[in-house]
Amino acid sequence: MTTYPSTTKRSLLDRYFHFQENKTSLKTELIASFTTFITMVYIIFVNPKILGDAAMDSQAVFVTTALITGIACMAMGIIARLPIALAPGMGINAYFAYVLVGSMGLTWQTAMTLIFMGATGLFLLSIFRLRYWMIANIPFSIRIGVSSGCGLLITLIGLHNAHIIIADPDTMVRLGDPTSVPFMLGCLSFLIVAILAQRGWNSSILISFVLVTLVGWVIDPEVVYHGIISLPPDISGVVGQLDFNHIFEISLVGIILSVMLINLFESSGTFIAVTDKAGLADENGRYPNQQLSLYIDSASSALGSAMGTSAVTAYVESASGVAVGGRTGMMALGVGILFLCSVFLSPLEKMVPLYATTGALIYIGVLMASDLARVKWNDLTEAVPAFVAMIMMPFSFTITEGIATGFITFVIMKVCCGKFKDLTVCSVIMAILFLARYIFI
Repeated sequence: MTTYPSTTKRSLLDRYFHFQENKTSLKTELIASFTTFITMVYIIFVNPKILGDAAMDSQAVFVTTALITGIACMAMGIIARLPIALAPGMGINAYFAYVLVGSMGLTWQTAMTLIFMGATGLFLLSIFRLRYWMIANIPFSIRIGVSSGCGLLITLIGLHNAHIIIADPDTMVRLGDPTSVPFMLGCLSFLIVAILAQRGWNSSILISFVLVTLVGWVIDPEVVYHGIISLPPDISGVVGQLDFNHIFEISLVGIILSVMLINLFESSGTFIAVTDKAGLADENGRYPNQQLSLYIDSASSALGSAMGTSAVTAYVESASGVAVGGRTGMMALGVGILFLCSVFLSPLEKMVPLYATTGALIYIGVLMASDLARVKWNDLTEAVPAFVAMIMMPFSFTITEGIATGFITFVIMKVCCGKFKDLTVCSVIMAILFLARYIFI
């Protein structure tokens, strides 16, 4: 039987974070913090680039991205005491910039308000303990279809950012100019990420960013060095700019619901995966301070939207810190402190070209589509809804339509094939709501 020294001989941090009980140490947790930070610091460069395409001030977004990431990680570490880092989600920021603002023509203030409302809805689901009820009752095929569809949409955006795929009036889309700098370096960025990830390099995305930006600096006159460290720029142009004037239009309800479901799928899966890898979860997926972690996750998401950085979610990159021994909230606290310090690196954001984000976007698409193998392809009542949800996202260039058509197709297939026992209350309600949206809006 393992015994521990008297608590009087243990440091305050040891007693608070339970280092000994979790068989870790302050040194190990700090190493895990730095490892996690390195694997996810790319978000402070990618998020401003994507949101900058929605006419937001990318320099201000750089700072607010670092701030909300730092705040969320520190809250997760101190309050929930879990080794899970949070930051603005990659799928939702692309949806915001290229669909809500770019395709639908909403102002970024209105679009960000819709993201805020979706995050607030998720917070209410957490408060009333409905969040895991929904996860348990949303059909598995729909979850896979939605996740994979998001991956394909993000991949399409990555290809577009590097001009690898461009618009064509005759064939809708076609291959871009393979000799152009964005095309070549966009392809290079993805190959670097994929190869390094396969070889076990946890910082593959960051390395790709750095290498592609440096090569672009040499061969692309549009990539200009602006320095490394400076005082943070003014962030008043993006903080607190929510616009509630149009969000109560019934045509936008589907978007709010879609945002809520995207965050629901993404963060819940990450929590279970990371805590399981850390040995903190039981066979039913329960882990310490679970409800607190959900409150922090959804509250941070709403706060991030109010700060103009898109919705915040749990990051699967936390697993890199867990892999090197991180087991407590000290790891998340350390990540948060490092992100707060990074607000002084804003000059570097202006140097990173948009095509440097291509590798990260396509790679995330690969990861999100990897679960397609788990779909029951021999059962068309499962395969068809998953496939419809997946293909409708990139082809309609909106996540909302993928979720809507997926639910509607699922219920119709199950009812018409007599598989009533596979239907859940949640899936039927969702199908009815989305069908009503198509009929009456």
